Amino acid sequence: MEKPDFSGLKALYMNCTLKKSPRKSNTEGLLRKSIYIMEENNVDVDYLRFVDYDVAFGMAKDMTEYGWEKDDWPSLFEKVKEADILVVGTPIWEGDRSSVCKLLTERLDAMSGEMNEKGQTIYYGKTGGCLITGNEDGYQQCARNVLFSLERIGFSIPPQAAAGWVGDAGPGASYLDEEGGGQQNEFTQRNTTFMTWNLMHLAKMLKQNGGFPAYGNQPEKWKEGARYDYPALRQAEQE
Repeated sequence: MEKPDFSGLKALYMNCTLKKSPRKSNTEGLLRKSIYIMEENNVDVDYLRFVDYDVAFGMAKDMTEYGWEKDDWPSLFEKVKEADILVVGTPIWEGDRSSVCKLLTERLDAMSGEMNEKGQTIYYGKTGGCLITGNEDGYQQCARNVLFSLERIGFSIPPQAAAGWVGDAGPGASYLDEEGGGQQNEFTQRNTTFMTWNLMHLAKMLKQNGGFPAYGNQPEKWKEGARYDYPALRQAEQE
């Protein structure tokens, strides 16, 4: 089988750790495994820590218009728009995604009213995945929440679009700690590899085909694609 060429694809990795740079981030450690695979396959990769930016709370494009002194979200959103692939990384806190991750998905949701050139939600044609780290239970819960947040606003989710690592419950070794064995965990490394390749495969298919067909999924024209006037329904109403 010929190895695919993913040249021309752009990926954005957003680390939702609570730690500002340059503190060590276990979530970044796992993200770097995926980033390496993409870069080795000619994907243009951008990486950032969401907490390093002054992102305001709110559901508008620029919250400085609503009383906030500063909001870096508009510039970050430009990076999202340029990317074909978005990978969200988050640590587990109290069994769920971090508060920083929740803020990210809220601001992404705030922009879902913007349209692409076809009149579809702006995220149509983009793929999304997530990577989770922690030393407590909650990996699947976090993945479920993140992936649902992405797909409901228009991102396409490929098979096995999440991977993660959790150590022993309670205080203990983290992903990058040698004694924890996270970096050698075969299950985590395998699933991270699957997620990365599947994101690239789906992103390439969407890009080559111009995204999703623009019929039946445009907010301004959805009624044109609706077919509620079935003969069976008319007969049922008459009866």
